[in-house]
Amino acid sequence: MSIRILTIEDDERIRTAVRFALEDEGWSVLEAESGEDALDNFNSMDPDVVLVDIGLPGINGFEVCRSLRRASDVPIIMVTARDDTHDVVAGLEAGADDYVTKPIAPKELSARIRALMRRVKSESKAMTPRNVGDLEIVPEQGVVRKNGEAVHLTKTEFHLLCELSDQLGKVLSREHLLEEVWGYDYFGDGRLVDVHVRRLRTKVESDPAHPRHVVTVRGMGYKLQP
Repeated sequence: MSIRILTIEDDERIRTAVRFALEDEGWSVLEAESGEDALDNFNSMDPDVVLVDIGLPGINGFEVCRSLRRASDVPIIMVTARDDTHDVVAGLEAGADDYVTKPIAPKELSARIRALMRRVKSESKAMTPRNVGDLEIVPEQGVVRKNGEAVHLTKTEFHLLCELSDQLGKVLSREHLLEEVWGYDYFGDGRLVDVHVRRLRTKVESDPAHPRHVVTVRGMGYKLQP
C-alpha cells in the first residue's frame, strides 16, 4: 500500500512542486491549502505523514501541529522559511517530529520521510518489556506506564525512550540517537534530540526540571537510569 502524505501549503507553486517530487517516489499525495482545511478533513484523509508549512495564513503551522498532536501521533515534518533556531525549536515543541527548510530539496525530504516510516515499522518488532524505576515500557504494544498509569507518547518520543532503555545506564550521544531514532547521519540536527528529550521528560518525570530517569551527561549526551 502506498504511503499517503498530506501536504499543507498555501503557495500553489510549492505545493505542486512537492507533489510532483513525492509522486516520483511512488507515494500518494493529499493536499490542503490552509490549516483549517487540513484539520477539517484530517480524519477522512488518514495520512501516514504530514508535511506542514509553519508560515500558513490563518491557523499557522504551529497551531496545526498542536491540534494534530492532541488527536494523533502521525509523524509530522514542518517546513520553515529559514533555519532559524526559534522557529525550529518552537515547531518541535508544538509536536513536529522533524523539519526541512525552504527551498525544499526533494532528495532530503524523501530521505526524511523514509526515515520516519522506517521508524514506525521498527516499533512493531517484538521486544522484551522492561521496568525502569516507576516506568514500565512494553515495546511490542507501544505502551508506557508510570506508576501503573498509561503515558501517551508520540512515535518519536516512544522510540527515543526505547533506545535509551535498550542501553540502560549507558550514555548515548546526540549523534547516536539521531542515527538510531531518526535514522539520520550527515544531515542530522542535535536540536531534534534536545527538544524531544525535554518533551519526553514532561511526560515520564515527576519533576521535569530535576529529572530522575532521563539524565543529561554534560558534553556527552543522555542516559536512562532507574
